[in-house]
Amino acid sequence: MLQIHNLSATVADKPILKGLSLTINAGEIHAIMGPNGAGKSTLGYTLGGRPGYEVTGGEVSFNGQDLLALAPHERAAAGLFLGFQYPVEIPGVSFVQFLREALNSQRRSRDEAPLSGGEFLKLAREKAALLKLDMEMLKRPVNVGFSGGEKKRAEMVQMGILDPKLAILDETDSGLDIDALRICGEGINSIMRKPDKAVLLITHYQRLLDYVRPDFVHVLAGGRIVRSGGPELAVQLEHHGYEDVA
Repeated sequence: MLQIHNLSATVADKPILKGLSLTINAGEIHAIMGPNGAGKSTLGYTLGGRPGYEVTGGEVSFNGQDLLALAPHERAAAGLFLGFQYPVEIPGVSFVQFLREALNSQRRSRDEAPLSGGEFLKLAREKAALLKLDMEMLKRPVNVGFSGGEKKRAEMVQMGILDPKLAILDETDSGLDIDALRICGEGINSIMRKPDKAVLLITHYQRLLDYVRPDFVHVLAGGRIVRSGGPELAVQLEHHGYEDVA
């Protein structure tokens, strides 16, 4: 599904990614861990096409397409979802209207009929219930007045509605209490643990992986993946840190 070969990228002319390679197949969940400043979030933003993240070398293929040749909205329409560590607030824009416009925009780009208001509300209620989020919250402006946990659960609702092929989740566990962590983990499994989908989890801690068990764990340090293993690698890192592997 996703093939990254020798990817290099800079931010404000500073090299961050330095020849990173990674392959993610359909049906797989990969976790990336690493010390601060290693390039974890930069990887997510680069794959998502965020402005200011300049690719200086390498190739990225997503379901046979040259991902780097696509604009950010085209990457989203192709099935890539990027979850943010700090979801932004958008005052004055209803969350439910935002989600409906986003979904129907993607559907139109794929020559699919847009959902009617009733069809969309039925879908939104289903996904909100899955994340135990009150539908009334989706009638408020995007993320305005939401707690950290509510923002993350709302983002998981967005992921469920958009139904991507590949989800790149940047520290979804950041700011979550125990209950919200469990709910988000269960939501990720329900939405994305399927044979035709894949997930790249970016995290500092093993705790999210208790709920979303990865097939592979990678250590990113110095702009490259320096070690890979199974779920036991995350446990080792939790106990011993990155000194021996970074």
